Amino acid sequence: MRGNHFGKLFSFMSFGESHGEAMGVVIDGVPSQLAFNLADLQAELDKRAPGKLKGTTARKEADEAIVLSGIFEGQTLGSPIAVMIKNTNQQSEDYKKIKNQPRPGHADQTTISKYGIRDHRGGGRSSGRETVARVIAGYFAKLIIPQIKVKAFISKLGPFEYAELPKDLNQDFGPYHFPDLSKTSEIENYLVDLKAQGESRGGQVRILVDHCPAGLGEPAFDKLKADFAKALLSIGAVVSFSFGLGEAMASMKGSEVSALADAFGGMEGGISNGQRLLMTITFKPTSTVGENAKEGRHDPCIMPRAIPVVEAMVYAVLADHYLRQMSYQRNI
Repeated sequence: MRGNHFGKLFSFMSFGESHGEAMGVVIDGVPSQLAFNLADLQAELDKRAPGKLKGTTARKEADEAIVLSGIFEGQTLGSPIAVMIKNTNQQSEDYKKIKNQPRPGHADQTTISKYGIRDHRGGGRSSGRETVARVIAGYFAKLIIPQIKVKAFISKLGPFEYAELPKDLNQDFGPYHFPDLSKTSEIENYLVDLKAQGESRGGQVRILVDHCPAGLGEPAFDKLKADFAKALLSIGAVVSFSFGLGEAMASMKGSEVSALADAFGGMEGGISNGQRLLMTITFKPTSTVGENAKEGRHDPCIMPRAIPVVEAMVYAVLADHYLRQMSYQRNI
C-alpha cells in the first residue's frame, strides 16, 4: 500500500488502522530548536477526539500523544519526529454485521477490489481515525509558521447556514464550529435526532487564512491551490474543493471578476498574493445509515470533528511551501 506520505520539505507519513494497536505519524523536515509543548499538542488532539460531543460517535478515546523521537528538553531536534496514539476503546464486534455489506461511498468494496483483503473493523486504514496523524502533523506545521492563522468553520449543515466571513479569526466558533453561537443547542439536538433516526448529513466548510505571505506556491504542477486541493480532498468525506468565488465564476463576466479584489481567494497563478486566503470544501453524508448507524458508533455528520483535521492539512501545505520559499530565497 502506497500513498501514505504527504509533503516535500515538510512531510509526514501516517500509519495504523482504526481497530489496530495504535495510530501514528512520522514527521520529517521540522527545523531544530522550535519550542515543543506536549500540553499544546494534546489540546489540538482533544478537538477531534471521539466521544466528546453530543450527536457524534460514542467511541471514547483519550488520544494521548506518546512522543517517540525528535524532541529533547522541550525542543525539536531537527530529526524525524514520531508520535503514537494507542487505540484503547475498540468494539470490533459492532462491525461484524457490515463485514460483507459494502457501504456506498465508503472504501469497503474498493479496498477489497484493490488489495484482495481489508480490515473491516471500523474501516481499517480508510477510517476517519487515520486523521489523528494529520492533526499531530498540523501542530508541528504551526510551529514553523506561527505568524499564519488558519480558521475553518461550518457554513452549511442541514438547515443551518452561515454566509458571512468572520473578520476576527481568534473568535470562538463554539464546539460545533458554527460562528452563530446562538444555534449551538439547535445543532446539538439536530445531530442527536439524526443519530436516533439512523440518518446522516454532509455540508460545507469554509477556510480562511490570514497573514499568509505572498510568493508561496509554484507556477506549474505544485501550485498552492493544487496542493490545497490534494490535501483537503484526501480527507475521506470531502467531495469538492474551490477557492475564492469558486463555482460562481461560471456565471460571471471577466470584467465582473476582475473588479473584485478577493475573487481569487488570495491566490493568482497558483501563487499566494499576500491577501487573505479563502477556500470552500464540501463533505458528503456519513456512509453508515439505517439500523447499522443506530446500533454502531458512527458520526451522523463528520464535520464537527473534522474541522481540526481541515485546519491541520492547510497548515501542513503552508509549512511545506514556506520552507520551499525560504530555500529558494537563500539560493538567489
